[in-house]
Amino acid sequence: AKDYELRQYETAKWVSTVIRGETQKEAMRQGFWKLFHYIQGKNEKEMKIDMTVPVTCLIKSGCTDFKISFFVPFEHQDSPPQPTDSDVFIEERKAAAIFARSFGGFASPEKYAEEAEVLARILRNRGQPFHEDFFYTAGYDSPFKLFNRHNEVWYFKK
Repeated sequence: AKDYELRQYETAKWVSTVIRGETQKEAMRQGFWKLFHYIQGKNEKEMKIDMTVPVTCLIKSGCTDFKISFFVPFEHQDSPPQPTDSDVFIEERKAAAIFARSFGGFASPEKYAEEAEVLARILRNRGQPFHEDFFYTAGYDSPFKLFNRHNEVWYFKK
């Protein structure tokens, strides 16, 4: 479809942190820095790890906890170094079919919510079953990139 993609993601490890009781924007900021410190060597092996994209944020309806995650690079998937910050953890996300909608520009929490609503409406109209109680935001660019930015919202297929 021109307004979304259906992708199949394989099982993979992500490094994550949960930020509670903040705005989404502040949770993203705090979560990003916790994870950035991890890839800069705040882990058991004191190993620097390449930054990967996307940076995801799990949004659950009616919930003020935000789970921010970095994809663990392929060369570390088998045994990622363990975080030394107790708020940071390695998680394995199971293989899944995901509906993704892409958009450009600087993404705000409001813009992510708006794009998620558009995607949800399209999926409902096309009779596509999906998990409606949560979605992920996915950002692919450094804050310093000004043009041709790439952002996504993801719903998991039922």
